[in-house]
Formats: sequence, structure tokens, C-alpha cells
Amino acid sequence: MANEKQLRVPMPEQEPQERIHNFDEVAKGYTPEQAMEEAARCLHCKNRPCTAGCPIGNRIPEFMALTAEGKFEEAYRVVREKSCLPAITGRVCSQETQCEQRCVRGIKGEALGIGRIERFLADWAMEHGVPRTVGMEPENGRMVAVVGSGPAGLTCAGELRRRGYGVTVFEALHEAGGILRYGIPEFRLPNALVQREIDALEREGVKFTLDALIGRSFTVDELFGMGYEAVFLGTGANMPGFMNIPGESLIGVYAANEYLARLSLMRAFDERYDTPVRRGKKVAVVGGGNVAMDAARSALRLGAQEVSIIYRRSAAEMPSNKAEADEAAAEGVVFRFLTNPVRILGNEAGEVSGIECVEMELGEPDASGRRRPVEKKGSNFRIEADTVVMSIGTSPHPLIRDTTPGVEADRWNSLVVDEEMRTSREGVWAAGDLVTGALTVVAAVKAAKTAAESIDAYLRKKQPQTN
Repeated sequence: MANEKQLRVPMPEQEPQERIHNFDEVAKGYTPEQAMEEAARCLHCKNRPCTAGCPIGNRIPEFMALTAEGKFEEAYRVVREKSCLPAITGRVCSQETQCEQRCVRGIKGEALGIGRIERFLADWAMEHGVPRTVGMEPENGRMVAVVGSGPAGLTCAGELRRRGYGVTVFEALHEAGGILRYGIPEFRLPNALVQREIDALEREGVKFTLDALIGRSFTVDELFGMGYEAVFLGTGANMPGFMNIPGESLIGVYAANEYLARLSLMRAFDERYDTPVRRGKKVAVVGGGNVAMDAARSALRLGAQEVSIIYRRSAAEMPSNKAEADEAAAEGVVFRFLTNPVRILGNEAGEVSGIECVEMELGEPDASGRRRPVEKKGSNFRIEADTVVMSIGTSPHPLIRDTTPGVEADRWNSLVVDEEMRTSREGVWAAGDLVTGALTVVAAVKAAKTAAESIDAYLRKKQPQTN
């Protein structure tokens, strides 16, 4: 009989006043006993609303039943049938608005901790040496190039390798991992865990070529000339957005993705690394998404005395995960809702000294369905700050578009694809933030799996290339 507990088994974690002084992972993960107890809360609904809410269709009731019985390896293999990066999605997937939002347990209590169980199983499998490989097909001698090593690229590479293709991943930076490595702080997703996933792909036969900027080091056309019969593009969206307000060029103003990359990829928080980063005492972060929360929480860990989130709508409209916002608040981040910057102020040295804002009020809903923020005239006020981090979205870099004839892009530089993730150029697929703009990790995973299936079908029909 299912466990009748209405509340989740708590996740062990660092206390807020402890964790703001380090970049170690906040959540410590379930013990086997805790995982079994939480999994036993599953009601095993016949219509499986949780599975319907999962973008990749994870067989949640099945792995819950096995976990509750302590059959962790069997449970992990069920997870791996659908998810190629469960240790990652278990940590950073937006479960609260997807599978867990559909969980029947949530009607009269707390939804099942699906992400927590997925994470536990993936970590347990790594610790106990359980092979990742699921149904590896024999090598077929055909090659596919994957451009970008974020969640979309890693997923597509793994799926194609399982189907027998020779896969090379081309990464522009000096370490693989993409947004998983440079865009998500270590306290949420440790770099060592990302590297373990990459190492596992290498053991399966995926090759990685680093410091290779496609469009400069090689073009897509040159990849075809090197013997690759299909190309998958998963280069993400890393062009930062700014508000175009006075003062954005002052010293101490960062784009959030640059700020996080200095910390996560270049390890600026560690004094052993010679990577400059501003350790502001009063930091203002503009935006309300998960990236804004990551930047704000990182600023605290760099020693900031006061960190503010400036968001032009109310808490109800804020796009970040509730859990992320709750953790930020617990750590001491101040939320300034219905507030919008109009000017960044500077001193004689050209450094940030404050930020001028106006109060907002919510009007009628806009195209997004959220109520449109309207400025209150004459409500200007100043917030003291020595560092400002802009986290108002990103867009794809136009390099791929500009160097790949026949590839169609929209006005935001996002590549245009069909339902199978095929671009307008034959033999070229794309998925992830390069197509959608900045979205979730699991959205990129889902789209990349679709692309891999389409590439496989295309190459099975196509005669092998001869040299």
C-alpha cells in the first residue's frame, strides 16, 4: 500500500547561513532510506498524469515502484530509457511546473518529489558503477557532427551514438558542457557531475573537439567536406540582452551570462584562479528568472552585504522556479517587485554607484498572458549599488546563420526548424536555445531527442557517403 504521508520527505541540505559562504552544492540528496520512503508515496495512478506532464515522457510510476522496493539499479534503467542526463535534469529541470504539477498527491498535500528521486537514482548509479549504456547498436561507420556541448548537444550525441553512429562534438570553449558548465552555478549543478556525464559519453565512443568555433574554425560546409553526413546545431543562446538605459557601460555592470561564466567556467570565486570578477558589496540583479536567482545567490557567496532582485512585475508573475526564489529569499536576497530601472548611476571613476528606478503597477494582460507593467509617473527613487547584473534574456549569436548558406533564421537569430528539428538546409538539424531562445534544460533534451530520431531516419534512407 502506498505511503499515506501528505508531506514530502525533506531533502537534506546546507543551512542558509552556512551555504552563502561556499559554492558547494546546496542540496545533499536523499539517502537510500529517504528515497524509498518518498517513492512509496506514489499512488500509481492508472492515467499517469505525471508522465503526461514530463516533456520526455519518463515512466515515473514504474521507477517509483522499483525505488520503493530498494531496486535502485532496475529503477535507474527505467529512467535511462527516456533520460540521457538524469543526474542533471534531476537537479535543474523545472519539475514543479511539469511532472510534479500534475501529481495527484499535490491535491491534498505535497506532490511527490520526482526530481529528487531521479537525482538519487542517477547519483546512486554513478557511485555504484552501473553502466549508462542502454541498447547500444553496433557501429555503422557513418559520421555525424554535433555543434555545441550543452544539454541539446550532449543529448543528441548520446542518442546517435546509441544508434551506432560515429559522433564528434565540436565545442567553442576550452571545456565541454555548454550552459550546464558556464551558466549554472556549482551550488546547483557541480561541474564535476557535468564532467562525469561527458566522460561517460567519451567511454561510449563520442569524440569531443574543443576550442572549435563553428563559423570560424570550421564552417558547416567544411564539416560536410570532412565526411560528416549530417550536422546537428546546438550552440545555444548566449548573446546578452540589455535595457538600453543610460549607464549600462559603467564599470561594474555585467550581463548575467558573463557574470556566471566567470564563476562557473573560469572559477573566479577561487583565489587560485586569475579570473577577475567584481566582488560588490551592494549588488542589484535586474530580472526575475532562474538566471537572475543564480546571479543573486552567487553575489552573496562572493561576499556581498546586500543583494537585490529588481523585477518589474509582482511575485506571481516571476518566471523563476518557486524553489529557486525561496532558496534565494532564505539566503537573504531582497526582492524589489513592481520596480524597473531607468538609469544606472556612476561616480567620477566611471564605476557604478547606484541605480535609479521607478515604481510600476500592473495593467491589462499582454501577449504573454501576464499583466503588463505600467510606470507610475513621478515615482523615481534610488537604490545604492556598486554592481549591477542584467538578467533580462539572451538570444542566439548570428555567426551560424551568417556562415551557413541555406539556413533560415528569424529576426532574433533563432534558427527556423520543422517538427522534426530540420532546418531549411538539407542535412542540418538544430534544437535547444538556438531555436527557441533561452528555455529549460529539459526542453532542449526533448528537442534534441527528436532531432536524433530524425537524423537516424534520414541517414537510414540515404546512401552512405563515399570518398
